[in-house]
Amino acid sequence: MAKSTVERMLAGFKSFKAMYYEQRPERVTDLMNMGQRPEVLLIACSDSRVDPAILTNAEPGEMFVIRNVANLVPPYEPDENYHGTSSAIEFAVRDLKVRDIVILGHSACGGIQALVEHGEAGKVPERDFIGEWVSMAKCCLEHGPDVDRVSRHSVRNSLQNLMTFPYIQDRVATGDLNLHGWWFGMKEGILWRYDAATDEFVQGEE
Repeated sequence: MAKSTVERMLAGFKSFKAMYYEQRPERVTDLMNMGQRPEVLLIACSDSRVDPAILTNAEPGEMFVIRNVANLVPPYEPDENYHGTSSAIEFAVRDLKVRDIVILGHSACGGIQALVEHGEAGKVPERDFIGEWVSMAKCCLEHGPDVDRVSRHSVRNSLQNLMTFPYIQDRVATGDLNLHGWWFGMKEGILWRYDAATDEFVQGEE
């Protein structure tokens, strides 16, 4: 009988434990004794096909990761509401003092698809939270109905929203923090990087 996904995950944990607790225990010891010191905050989509640690081959402790629907960054709006993404950004920048923030978008994004369907046909997702969440990127709909095109513009929009956080503005101004926009084409296996000088995404991992 084939193993279930959960059973394979448990087997995967055994492999992880063997690698980091038996073969390379110094890595875990350092993380436990010194605490986490990631240099990168990576904001990715919750999509199960786009795991940032797998895509970047990152080691434990290298990235502080935020995942949400459509890898969106809300504008800076401190109030009495719940702000999961913003609170994680605040912790990464003000307390962990990361040096780079990467927003990682991707092709065939379901969250952006919901945004496009709502914008084009007035179709509201039959969900309690998704419609309102993705609406923060509704300005990107002016670029047409193509989901991937809107997704790339959404990455740009989230970069702009990052700059509404005062402590991000300050650290960018002093050169202590760099912002990056990436977009992953799943079909081709290509990573695109946002070039602020040309306002375009350029192909290549170099």
